[in-house]
Amino acid sequence: MTGFLFELTFFLAAPVWLLMIFAPGHRLTERVAASPLTVLAVLAVYLVLVAPVLPELWTAVSSPDIDTFRELTALANGAGAVWAQIIAWDLLLGQWIYRESRRLALSPFLTGPLLVLTILLSPFALLLFLPLRAARNSRAPQPARR
Repeated sequence: MTGFLFELTFFLAAPVWLLMIFAPGHRLTERVAASPLTVLAVLAVYLVLVAPVLPELWTAVSSPDIDTFRELTALANGAGAVWAQIIAWDLLLGQWIYRESRRLALSPFLTGPLLVLTILLSPFALLLFLPLRAARNSRAPQPARR
């Protein structure tokens, strides 16, 4: 069951990723990407996975050290719960990158690969996107001051 839930986690997020990458200009994509509710199904899986290891999770987060975290992730449900949390936060980050890219009128040919990188290695994607965003924001016309 844990293995199934582990795999299900990504498949629940995949439709949103597919819309943002392959249909960036579609109205449905805009509406879906604007909603934080996209992660609810993933978080439901997270809750199912984390319930049996809640004491271990609490120990790992309330008094963090590498050995305690390693013990948590050595448990199938612990690893699955961490995975579900990563998928949920990566999806929210991807939605933010998508929406900011649209606001800044970045090319979908730039945003698409950046979103794929967000799926795979979100910290690297964020490190690439933030300077792009800053550069684009600095070139945008500023509103007139009164």
